[in-house]
Amino acid sequence: MRINPRLTNLSTMLFVIIFVMLTVFIPGFKAVAQEPTQSEVDESFDPFADYSEYEQESEEEEDINFLRNGRFLTIAFLGGYRSFIGGGFTQAYKGNLLYGAEFSYFFNLQLAMGLAYTNSDHNVGFSSYKNETFTSVKENYNGTVNIQAIDFHMKYYFNTDNVTKGLADLNPYGLLGTSYNIRTYSLDKNLVSEPDQVFGFKFGAGIEIPILKRKGYMGLQANYRYVQFPDENKGYISECEGPGCSFPVRPRLDGDIYELLVLIGLNF
Repeated sequence: MRINPRLTNLSTMLFVIIFVMLTVFIPGFKAVAQEPTQSEVDESFDPFADYSEYEQESEEEEDINFLRNGRFLTIAFLGGYRSFIGGGFTQAYKGNLLYGAEFSYFFNLQLAMGLAYTNSDHNVGFSSYKNETFTSVKENYNGTVNIQAIDFHMKYYFNTDNVTKGLADLNPYGLLGTSYNIRTYSLDKNLVSEPDQVFGFKFGAGIEIPILKRKGYMGLQANYRYVQFPDENKGYISECEGPGCSFPVRPRLDGDIYELLVLIGLNF
C-alpha cells in the first residue's frame, strides 16, 4: 500500500500544532512535562535558600569566639607621666608622675567601654603684674597644682587577623571620650581661687600585651586632653574680691594636657 507524501506531511504539521496548543493553553501540561525529580533539584543555586541559617551560623560563630577568646571585664592600675602642651602651661606647670585606675566592659572582641580616674600634683610658678606692659611685678606665686580627671571613653581594638602572630598579640587600639577635670591650687600666697571643675575631651591610642596566660595584660597608652579652664585665654588673675582686683599674669595659664601611661590589668 502506498502512502501519500502530502498526507504524511499534513499529519506531521497537525501533530506539531496540537502539541503547541497544549503547551500554550494548558500550563499544567508543560509543568508536568518539564518538572524535574527531587533528586535533580540543586538548592545550592538558589540565592535565597537557607539565607537566615547562614546568618545565624555566622553570629553563633562570633559569639563562640568571644566566649572562648574574649574578655568581659578588665580592671587595671595605671601610672605614668602627665605634662602640658601649648600656651603658658608649658612654662608655669611642671610635668610629674600620675597614678590611677581603669575599669572596662567589653561588648565584643573589638569594642569596650571604659571608666578611668587619674591624679597628679605639679609644681607651679607664675607672677602678677601691676600693668599690662609687664614691667613691674606685683606678686610671685609658687606652689603646687593638683589635677584630677574622671574619664568616660570608648575603646576600639583593631582587627589583627591578617598580620603575623607577634604583631597580633600587641592588640592595638584607639580611644575617644570625655573627661571631668578638677584643678586645685596650693600656693605660698593667698589667692582667690576655688577648685576649677570643667569638662573636656580625651583622645588616645595604645597597645595591650597578654600576660599570666591571658589572665592579665600589660599596656602602653598615650592620651591627649583638650581642656579649657575658666582662666583660659584671659591673661588675668583675681587677687581679691571686687573691682580693681584683676591683674595681668605671666605666663598665661592656658594650654592642654598629654599623658604617657603604663597599665597593669586583670581580665575577667
